[in-house]
Amino acid sequence: MVTQPLKKSQKKIDPIRAAAVEALVLIERGEPTDIAIQHVIGNKVLRPIDKRFLLQLVNGTTKMRRRLDHEIKFYLARPSMKLPLKLANIIRLGFYQLHFTDRIPPAAAVSESVSLAHYMTDRSRANLVNAVLRASLREPEKVKFISKEENPVKYLADFYSFPEYFVEYALNEFGYDKTEKLLQTFNKPPHVTYRVNFLKAKPDEVANILQKNNIEFSYGKYLPEFIHIEESGLPLQSELIDTGKVFVQDESAGLAVRLLNPRPNTNVIDLTAAPGGKTTYMAIRMRNRGRVTAVDKSHQRLQLVQENAKRLGIKIISPVVCDMMQFKGGPFDRVLLDPPCSGWGTAGKNSDLRWAKTRDDITNLASIQAGMLSRAAKLVKPGGVLVYSTCTIIRAENDQIVEEFLLRNKDFTIESASQYYDDELVSDRGFVKTYPVLNKMDGSFCARLKRRLPK
Repeated sequence: MVTQPLKKSQKKIDPIRAAAVEALVLIERGEPTDIAIQHVIGNKVLRPIDKRFLLQLVNGTTKMRRRLDHEIKFYLARPSMKLPLKLANIIRLGFYQLHFTDRIPPAAAVSESVSLAHYMTDRSRANLVNAVLRASLREPEKVKFISKEENPVKYLADFYSFPEYFVEYALNEFGYDKTEKLLQTFNKPPHVTYRVNFLKAKPDEVANILQKNNIEFSYGKYLPEFIHIEESGLPLQSELIDTGKVFVQDESAGLAVRLLNPRPNTNVIDLTAAPGGKTTYMAIRMRNRGRVTAVDKSHQRLQLVQENAKRLGIKIISPVVCDMMQFKGGPFDRVLLDPPCSGWGTAGKNSDLRWAKTRDDITNLASIQAGMLSRAAKLVKPGGVLVYSTCTIIRAENDQIVEEFLLRNKDFTIESASQYYDDELVSDRGFVKTYPVLNKMDGSFCARLKRRLPK
């Protein structure tokens, strides 16, 4: 779906805000955020400032959907009334601009929202939008939240805009104060991280380019070839990304590859390779010597791996279109398994994740992950290493999967990550665990499992 071109009578409508409304509707109907944004942009070329504004509106409004709906109901004649989808998202977008941004004048937020309702719905609904937004400015004290003492789960879910099942999990796992900080962190604008490609550049070379362009950055705390960019967007994309000097990847994803520790001239496999972040990082750490088998069941997604490899100058990746559960091959020196997971470590970057995943999804995913880990183990040669990695902080998808695997597979043992990382990253059991609020990276988990040599 592509936003329709504006008619002559619609000159007052802001095309960026109109595109944001269309994207919000698509997201609520189940489209991932990035796909929805691609749909509404279509073939249009947006100025960088317009692209950033669109992303801010869509991601921010999507993240805060529950909080926005909670506040909006206090200004409706019937708080329980269900608004048509497009109208609901026009009002949400207006509320987000009024109450969660600091650079949009209130008058502009109101007038633009009224225009959207006028041209995208009808005039009578434009009157409703005007009344609701102005009332929220006039009477902010009307909004009430349940007290955290009475119901901490509902308070945190409503105030920070998260599903209750995740808040409940976090409270049980981390306690109130750490949970609140985690939710606050997930609601902040995400930063981008560049992984320097050793085959084409050095970290200091990339750092010098960033400095010359007055772009603030910091080196990765655990992996110095990762550089955290302190501004939004993808700065110097043509100079750094398109030339293959850097690859966009969170530092947490690199931790699993470092833990796998693939060496030059070894035989390595990535069982869920697309889009290729970990695959290409393995090949780079192997200095383009050896073999990396990249398995993925999607031919289209594997093409993306190959495109990324070509841009980065990597020549040792062998793509295999196959469901990993049916893959025949090996054994391998190193095996990386990064199975489908709930993604609850990346909620700061994936704005729709909190509404797309359910408690039942986690249960179903855990069953799939356990089966995939058992299959991956069969591809590890005696004395070889298997790393299990996820981008979630849910214990049922992480510790529990590995512990149950070890009970069933006595020929595997944990090799503690403490030989690779500082104690602050490593659990008592030797697993790597990261949290956005602590480590300035996505939440993640990885475990290094070694297959014993036969006696």
